[in-house]
Amino acid sequence: MEFDLMTGGNNLSWAESADLARKLQGAGFSGLLYTETSSVPWMSITAASMAAPELFFTTGIAVAFPRSPMVSAAVAYEMAANTGGQFRLGLGSQVKAHVTRRYGSEFDRPAARLRDYVLAVKACVRAFNREEKLNHEGDFYELSLLPPDWAPRAHDHPTPVDISAVGPVMTKVAGEVADGVHVHPLHSMHYIENRLLPGLAEGAAKADRNVDDLELIIPVFACPGDTPEERAVYTAQAKRQIAFYGSTPNYAFQFDDLGFEGTTAKIRDKFKAGDLATIGDVITDEMLGHYALVSSWDEMADALLERYKGTAGRVVMYLGGPQMRKDPTELGKWGEVARAVRAG
Repeated sequence: MEFDLMTGGNNLSWAESADLARKLQGAGFSGLLYTETSSVPWMSITAASMAAPELFFTTGIAVAFPRSPMVSAAVAYEMAANTGGQFRLGLGSQVKAHVTRRYGSEFDRPAARLRDYVLAVKACVRAFNREEKLNHEGDFYELSLLPPDWAPRAHDHPTPVDISAVGPVMTKVAGEVADGVHVHPLHSMHYIENRLLPGLAEGAAKADRNVDDLELIIPVFACPGDTPEERAVYTAQAKRQIAFYGSTPNYAFQFDDLGFEGTTAKIRDKFKAGDLATIGDVITDEMLGHYALVSSWDEMADALLERYKGTAGRVVMYLGGPQMRKDPTELGKWGEVARAVRAG
């Protein structure tokens, strides 16, 4: 099982991204996962990969619909070539408001559109590899022109395409067409075992694929510390983030499935009252035990392996980055966890 760190790159320059990558490589991390929020991931990944060529890089996720599948495929193919195959393209639909109002793009039938998008990206990659002529005709995208002078130089490195999936429709799409799935940070093992994996298996069966070939990339709210005060720094962040995600009505089932009915409504009441500072108070320690991992530093690797080994191909630390920047000594502690997880 690989051990990555999540970073949005929001407040990191290219030089700072490169410096972070060097430190993580030296500490024993497997890779870096870049989200796409206020900055695009490509340039930061390029800088980081040149500074730390042993690291693996993923986008989790890059927003799909505002970009042509050809654009995403070309960038991913170039990333794969120049990292020596140390790259996975992670795509996601985002939400309608962002896609239509921030990007000015279309969002109708997002699951069906993303399915067609992934197939179009893969058709581009096959054409780049000179395996076949470009000829994708889908419900949303038609691609049929790739003159030789416009095709990238072929290479032998894999260019896997992953998507984020939460609900049953998108989960089946992931199982059918993607190489891997980005699991939502707000998850429990109950959700993974009873909703996610069966949905992936159903989608894979539809395409006559082996579901075990899919890579699961799982962000984790890992909250380490050897004292209650040390752990509290992480648990407070985890509770706030769980509440933030859990305020979305479509995610209420994550609480309801475990007997925490009404949690989303309570969080939304705080949002409506403007009481954002205390939204994390809705998340109890019992709930945190399902959606996060809380342990001492020495026990964190075992806790991660016990919960995720055999399920996750990569676990991604959601909270580690900001704390490492505040307290550089934490890099060494996280490095010990990383090496133990990778060895386990």
